[in-house]
Amino acid sequence: MSGRQNKITNSDAPFAYEGLARVIHEKARLGILASLATHREGLAFGDLKQLCALTDGNLNRHLQVLQEAGMVEIRKSTTDNRPQTWCQLTVLGRSRFDQYIEVLEQVVRDALHASQPEAAAAKGLQEGLSPA
Repeated sequence: MSGRQNKITNSDAPFAYEGLARVIHEKARLGILASLATHREGLAFGDLKQLCALTDGNLNRHLQVLQEAGMVEIRKSTTDNRPQTWCQLTVLGRSRFDQYIEVLEQVVRDALHASQPEAAAAKGLQEGLSPA
C-alpha cells in the first residue's frame, strides 16, 4: 500500500473532529476556559473556583495543566496582606478556545443535519400521517 492510502483525511473521516483538543475537552478545564473567556480581565482564584464548582486542589491541578499548555496566565500578589491569585486567558488560550468552540459548533451542525430527516418523519407521524 502506498502512504497515500494509509493516510486518513478530514474528508475521509468527517466525524473525527481533530480540533477537540484533550487539554480543553475535560469538563473542568472547559468550564475554566469558558469562565475566563467571558471575563476578559481575568478572575480571582476564589471566583473561578465558585463559578466552576471545583475544590481548591482540583482547580489548582487543572490550572496547572492549562498553564503548561500556554493557555492560562496565573499571577500571584498580595492585597491587604492577603495572598491573591489571578487567572487570565493568554492570547494563545483565547485563540485555541475559539477554535475549539468552532469545532463544537460543527459537531452540533452535523448532529442537527443528521437528525433532520428523522425529526421530519417523526413530526409527520405525530400529525396523524401514516408511513407509506
